[in-house]
Amino acid sequence: MRIRIYGYKEQRSTTLIITDLNFSSSFEGFQNSNRILSQRDNNIPRYQNRFMISDLNPSAAIQLCYENVNGSCVKAPYSPGPRLLLYLVFGSGAVLAVLGNLLVMTSILHFKQLHSPANFLIASLACADFLVGTTVMPFSMVRSVESCWYFGASFCKFHTCFDGTFCYCSIFHLCFISIDRYIAVTDPLVYPTRFTVSVSGMCIAFSWLLAVVYSFSVFYTGAAEVGLEELVSALTCVGGCQMAVNQNWVLVNFLLFFIPTLVMISVYSKIFLIAKQQARKIEHLSNKTATSSDSYKDRVARRERKAATTLGIAVIAFLISWLPYFIDSLIDAFLGFITPTYVYEVLVWIAYYNSAMNPLIYAFFYPWFRKAIKLTVTGKLFGGNSSTINLYHE
Repeated sequence: MRIRIYGYKEQRSTTLIITDLNFSSSFEGFQNSNRILSQRDNNIPRYQNRFMISDLNPSAAIQLCYENVNGSCVKAPYSPGPRLLLYLVFGSGAVLAVLGNLLVMTSILHFKQLHSPANFLIASLACADFLVGTTVMPFSMVRSVESCWYFGASFCKFHTCFDGTFCYCSIFHLCFISIDRYIAVTDPLVYPTRFTVSVSGMCIAFSWLLAVVYSFSVFYTGAAEVGLEELVSALTCVGGCQMAVNQNWVLVNFLLFFIPTLVMISVYSKIFLIAKQQARKIEHLSNKTATSSDSYKDRVARRERKAATTLGIAVIAFLISWLPYFIDSLIDAFLGFITPTYVYEVLVWIAYYNSAMNPLIYAFFYPWFRKAIKLTVTGKLFGGNSSTINLYHE
């Protein structure tokens, strides 16, 4: 059983505490002591420049997260140029996630024409992404750039739980959305009676409840640290935010991502096969005289297929963003943490940026969302009868 230092993404602030070895007065001696410790315990990750040094000679050019606190983590800051660039890149992602998803939620909840079971699922998904932008990304940005955690041990655990909660909440929402789209495309006329607002509400409640209960119970009960207690104690320092997850829970985490992913891939494959068949049927009927009922059914089917395509793209974007991270976590847990820290950080922020992608996808594919943005930006959203404005061209 090996240790994984998470938070889920608190890799950069990970530090290794060494208090039971006699360090020489030189940094070279410290490195040698570290090498001996690594040989004695292969379960301890070999991260360079990630050590709490209490006995090290002050003459060594080592920066600590808290200079005047005994047991502080080592700080590995960037130079001013890259530091500013990283703050701009990470900060812009957080701002886009917050503003974009706020627009999605506002549009769906304000305009009565958008009050549908499927759109309520989208609004709830946007809420999860919005919370990533407000409660996760800003603090992870500081941790990634400064290589230290300055927000306290209690909030470290909350931050980790928030991170996991919103990730799994998004997965469950996308899975239910794929099922919703399948019903809508296969039988668009019966769909309104099968996927109702109450059904949508149950899907939303299930997604949030399961994600919250799982994430908080895993970390607050200590289940993920079973068998790793000594290493967890050895890997604690002031200014660090690390969570140890044993192999069993890493595997569970991966399965919670992988199983819904298989469901989504299977469902969307069927959706696009059916959509292709319907397109051929419509093309065949276009050369014949169609009844008004057939014409209405075709319009409904066309609109549902377009919605399914857009949401399918959102699912693909989610998988592209998160799959590398989950695969890397699984590989590291079973192969001894072979991923370089900077690679892991890149994978983490690619996953974070998914929270900013969905509003861009909606803006590109949904005319109603573009119109809602225009109404919001121009202030017409605050008009007396704005909630009844027609957002569709049809």
